[in-house]
Amino acid sequence: MSRLFSIFVAFIASFLLIGPVQAEVKVLTSIKPLQLIAAAVQDGVAIPEVLLPPGASPHNYALRPSDVRKVQSVDLLYWIGPDMEGFLPRVLNGRTLPSVAVQDLSGMKLRHFTEDNHSHAEEADEHDHDHRPGSLDAHLWLSPVNARVIAAKMAADLSAADPDNAARYQSNLKAFDERLDALDVRLKKRLADVQGKPYFVFHEAFDYFEDAYGLKHAGVFSVAAEVQPGAQHVAAMRTRLQEVGKTCVFSEPPLRPRLAETLVAGLPVKLAELDALGGYTPATAQGYEQVLEKLGNDLAGCLESL
Repeated sequence: MSRLFSIFVAFIASFLLIGPVQAEVKVLTSIKPLQLIAAAVQDGVAIPEVLLPPGASPHNYALRPSDVRKVQSVDLLYWIGPDMEGFLPRVLNGRTLPSVAVQDLSGMKLRHFTEDNHSHAEEADEHDHDHRPGSLDAHLWLSPVNARVIAAKMAADLSAADPDNAARYQSNLKAFDERLDALDVRLKKRLADVQGKPYFVFHEAFDYFEDAYGLKHAGVFSVAAEVQPGAQHVAAMRTRLQEVGKTCVFSEPPLRPRLAETLVAGLPVKLAELDALGGYTPATAQGYEQVLEKLGNDLAGCLESL
């Protein structure tokens, strides 16, 4: 019995000598692409959480009580900014821990919408309040340059909050930068042959990616999925497609606009998808690159098949 007691006392003494174990730094991001960048920085240390579930719109998400509690409790929170997640500022006003709107970071290369960005469609869509001329194009994560800036900020914040793992965060940041260098080479090669080929999008979300790789959509069909446009509207859009000839029209998952099939019926036009959010991409160190590479492959694949 005395031997067991001695072992117990030794165990307690060794635990006290080690001291308290630092709690894991809890990171929450608003949307999947930011979670993927954070996952690259936290690789081997922790897995960041994401607020929006796959398929949810960052423009008009309705927070649940559990979401509000999560926003208030995590150590670090990253979001794009009020031009994207308009539902967040009110909740963040009650938060005492750090939250970072990445659109405000120094070094970000930002784009703004102009008159030329707008669709010629008659109806407005659910995103038009974000796409008015002069407003920020908040789809900034689709620029690898911006992803590097975001990752550097996350690595700095995590290093300060968790100094024991600072070397790991900085090593992960370097590895992320190196993988983006390699991805940039692959995407430029993959997309070189489709530069100049016309295509259309339902939602103007890809300008940052297009700017990085020498692409440009020929038009935007801004139509809300829940609004059925009139016959005159559809006819005007079909005329634009007829003028172009063989082309692709890209929507975003999870929903394809209801007029899509009617719009392209009888025309040499293919319907395809481009996923700007990568909603179902696993939160791994390589997740961000996977989203961009899939975007490039899906775009080039449709245009090459014409």
